[in-house]
Amino acid sequence: MKRIDRIIKHETYQKCVKRNDRHEKNRIFCRHDTGHFLSVARIAHILNLEKGLCIDKALVYAAALLHDIGRFRQYEDDIPHEKASAQIASEILRDCGFSEGETALIVDAIKNHRNEHMKKEKSLRGILYRADKLSRSCYFCAAEKKCDWKQDKKNTRLRY
Repeated sequence: MKRIDRIIKHETYQKCVKRNDRHEKNRIFCRHDTGHFLSVARIAHILNLEKGLCIDKALVYAAALLHDIGRFRQYEDDIPHEKASAQIASEILRDCGFSEGETALIVDAIKNHRNEHMKKEKSLRGILYRADKLSRSCYFCAAEKKCDWKQDKKNTRLRY
């Protein structure tokens, strides 16, 4: 997990986390913060183990920690956050010792983490998509009634 520690300590990563936090400090709905990133990472790792996919843990954690890192660009420049996050992730991953092949897999998963076609895929893309949705704690959310997620998509019972 040394490369994961490098991601977390990376100057660009830290700056992006702070920018996301500034934009979402008054957000009443799910936030795109380090708590969310870690929840997604841990759930994705569980899904990886449960499905026997044998995806390297570092790839799972890297994708999860970086999948929403560019959310601030959606607020500032109206750029879809999956696209912005993929761009930022490429730079960080190379600096943190990930190979071109690993970077390509992770960036592809980030680009597709909102693509519903990934829902059943047995791949890094699939587990990142599912973990991102499963990480939302609708059952504890004070704003759940105001949320525009469809009722059948909300997490109304604890799974992970």
